[in-house]
Amino acid sequence: MFTKSTLALALAAALSTPLLLAPAAYAADPAPATASAAETGKSMPAEQFEASLKFQHGKITLPNNIATLDLPPTFRYLPPEDTERVLVDAWGNPPGAKTLGMLFPSDVNPLSPTSWGVIITYNEDGHVKDDDADSIKYDELLKDMQESTQAGNEERKKLGYDAMTLVGWAESPRYDKARHKFYWAKELAVEKDSRHSLNYNIRVLGRKGVLVLNAVAGMNQISQVKTGMKDVVAFTDFTKGNGYSDFDGSTDKVAEYGLAALVAGGVAAKLGFFGKLLALLLVAKKLVLVGLVAIGGAVAKLFGRKKKDADSTQA
Repeated sequence: MFTKSTLALALAAALSTPLLLAPAAYAADPAPATASAAETGKSMPAEQFEASLKFQHGKITLPNNIATLDLPPTFRYLPPEDTERVLVDAWGNPPGAKTLGMLFPSDVNPLSPTSWGVIITYNEDGHVKDDDADSIKYDELLKDMQESTQAGNEERKKLGYDAMTLVGWAESPRYDKARHKFYWAKELAVEKDSRHSLNYNIRVLGRKGVLVLNAVAGMNQISQVKTGMKDVVAFTDFTKGNGYSDFDGSTDKVAEYGLAALVAGGVAAKLGFFGKLLALLLVAKKLVLVGLVAIGGAVAKLFGRKKKDADSTQA
């Protein structure tokens, strides 16, 4: 059974990844189709920005040689440098996201308001034991997660964000014991918006950690994302020596949590409340961005306000 004490160690998804915002699929008044370079203040047409991205195809080895992607023609990979450009300059995120890159469907324009991509990160918290695979009560786990999401809404509102509700499973968690791959999807709702968000999660368990693949879209895209993420599960794997069966109990660290905590989020407790808040924003990122150009909306105002406060203190 998934207990409250376990939940204290795992409250939100992919916390090694900072706040990530997708294009404003739900914005009432989308910004002009330009990509902004935050550091220089310059901008370029969306078509030119997309053309400058160095997409890769076929067999990809991720940074640090941790895993491989054997891409079919329907997917393409964007390395970390260009992923940073998309996340920051085009999607309006603060800089510094430590990713292993992104995956995009080959027919998806990253700057399209309806685009979706898969952000790849890696959590090296230790070897995750899957002994609890058959004993997890997902209905109880969902209830605990819903209560935790609700409990965080007061603080979210204090920081200027709308309340969030975890509606339920968009796809119930399922663990592939043979390949040590875990996936599930959540439906989320944000106050004052009738359109719900889809958060689709894949975790690939390895020798020393977990490969994290997160995709976020609107619930109206669930069929498209569900089909695409099944392909992602199939073509993603660890490199030789880093797989789950390569675990060496005499030398390798064991994670402090199991499969249930992966669903609830992993290592949230280490980051404090703000880290938990960012993770909650991550799962609904299409609902919080209000424009395509960077430095817009509530998130930019929040970070801008922090900078002004710091400048005032130094002065």
